[in-house]
Amino acid sequence: MQKAQILSVATAVPPFVIEQHDAAEFLNETFAGRFPDFDRIAGVFRTAGIERRRSVKPIEWFLQPLGWPERTAAYLEGGSALFVAAARRALDGAGLSAAAVDTVVTVSSTGIATPGLEALVATELGFRPGIERVPVFGLGCAGGVSGLSIAARLAQSRPGSIVLLVAVETCTLSFRADKLTKANIVASALFGDGAAACVLSTDAAEGLAVESTEQHTWPATLDIMGWSVDEEGLGVIFDRSIPVFAGEHFGPAVHGMLARSGLTLRQVGRFVCHPGGAKVVSALERALAIPQGLLADERAVLAEFGNMSAPTVFFVLERALKAGLPRRTLLTAMGPGFSASIATLLAPA
Repeated sequence: MQKAQILSVATAVPPFVIEQHDAAEFLNETFAGRFPDFDRIAGVFRTAGIERRRSVKPIEWFLQPLGWPERTAAYLEGGSALFVAAARRALDGAGLSAAAVDTVVTVSSTGIATPGLEALVATELGFRPGIERVPVFGLGCAGGVSGLSIAARLAQSRPGSIVLLVAVETCTLSFRADKLTKANIVASALFGDGAAACVLSTDAAEGLAVESTEQHTWPATLDIMGWSVDEEGLGVIFDRSIPVFAGEHFGPAVHGMLARSGLTLRQVGRFVCHPGGAKVVSALERALAIPQGLLADERAVLAEFGNMSAPTVFFVLERALKAGLPRRTLLTAMGPGFSASIATLLAPA
């Protein structure tokens, strides 16, 4: 069966920039005096490897009382704008119009929209009425790689069709001034907003082919990462053991996933990893025996944009593409479940 090929990759960020030192000061004003260990935990703002992030709302917006109506309105407005920006750039990069798209896959886990974001922006973008819509929710940080797997399989199933993948996350909207938890503070030091889009088809002369995709879910790990849901909004579930868990278990899982596709790590020429945080990047280096310095793009994206959940891996891929990829590249990400997703990409020989 002919492989799906990536015709273009594009990214987009919202207009509001939050410098890390401003975020730390904001959190200090919000939590100091109410959270016993705040000063010790707040050190994460210095060690997370992040200099600034983008948000769909200015930092002052988070001072007001926020519930589901306010957060949802911000998600619909900001998420729609990010969707349009990323999709247009990806379609322009592929030399296509929105009317040429047969299937759109929307990946998002940071808000609720029914109908989905792709329906909300359909007229603005120019999707035709017969487009197939595939919304994907709940994959979190792994959503970019897992979404690519879904999009590639859909493209393969209908040779010659055009599939648009768009990952949109507004992580900052999950900030909770009422949640006096370490996980909430850590998330506030890590998360930013952003979007990414890819155009895929089997009908390309030569391009970056999606060679294989695999997923792995570790049993009895549901409490490591995810969302809680309550009256005020989504609350982050973010276990401190994630870097340690990744360091111990990610390597064997990747070896196993590659083996299912008949591949080994020795055949990989480049790694493109989702940078969940500075400690996670270091854990990935240990788990995959990656020499220090080869994940420079991951660290650069983390420093400039923070952890944007699903789209982040495409920010790294975009940089890697500009520098030039070797024959085989391995995309990796971890997310709720607790799970890992990988994809191998083949550049033209």
